[in-house]
Amino acid sequence: MLLLPPPVRQRVEALAAHLLQPSDGPQVDFSAPAGEPALVAPDSISWQVFKNPATLFIGGVAAVILELAEPRVRTGVWEHTSFRQQPMARLQRTGLAAMLTVYGPRAQTETMIAHVVRLHGAVQGLTPDGVPYRATDTDLLDWVQATASFGFLNAYHVYAHALTADERDRFYAEGAGAARRYGAVGAPVCEADQQAQFAAMRPRLEASPIVHEFLTIIAGVPVLPRPLRSLQSVMVRAAIDLVPAQIRDTLQLGSRDGLKPGQRWLVAQMARAADRLPLRSGPAVQACRRLGLPDDYLYRRQPESRADPAA
Repeated sequence: MLLLPPPVRQRVEALAAHLLQPSDGPQVDFSAPAGEPALVAPDSISWQVFKNPATLFIGGVAAVILELAEPRVRTGVWEHTSFRQQPMARLQRTGLAAMLTVYGPRAQTETMIAHVVRLHGAVQGLTPDGVPYRATDTDLLDWVQATASFGFLNAYHVYAHALTADERDRFYAEGAGAARRYGAVGAPVCEADQQAQFAAMRPRLEASPIVHEFLTIIAGVPVLPRPLRSLQSVMVRAAIDLVPAQIRDTLQLGSRDGLKPGQRWLVAQMARAADRLPLRSGPAVQACRRLGLPDDYLYRRQPESRADPAA
């Protein structure tokens, strides 16, 4: 467990709270109501993976790159969300939804998912090539779920803490309940499913200037304080490196877009440090308190594998 001087901890806690609690919406208290379970159990791989803010950012960016590679998803996201106009607010809402799905009290999480499903019901249109889409199309929901799971899992596995094959399969299986509630009834429940889904989707993926526009926006949006902003660009490069090589080629993302020599080590050090730092105001610790577990519960127990993720 990583201990910080009180002034530094206070700044980190404030930054984490700002990133996960949108100022234009209700504040979520993950510590209440006492005893109410989440959709996923505290001893899950998901609770371990989602406690790491560094790999969540990296994995989330990788997931969006993959989502935007699919033309129907890309059109829906770019034409029906506020990402281009209010990227920070969009990131906050998306991050909070992810935290609720893993750590939130079940009743509040189910209410949030039902609200998102209702919003999806109004999203439909045509791609620039005239292909119709609806946000409720099962294959699109499955793709979004698969890319999110892939991004979060592999960012943690590659940069923070290497996971065994069994742990990776467990992670996918743990997300099945939430995926079904969103309507993603064919989302992968193991790593083999994820690989098969990526292989089946690959012929439908295509390059687009929107992918590069997204990367420019996400590198510049003020997620980190100004003195650390250069690290943000490195984390975006780390996300690009997670995208499977064939899909990177399809999207015209070359080696110049990924991590430069020495940056992989830097990202790994940052991710490992984040994995050992309990944030008392963060959803993971607050959810532990709700269930009567100590603040350091997730930091005393780790996944089985001890391999070096940066090797």
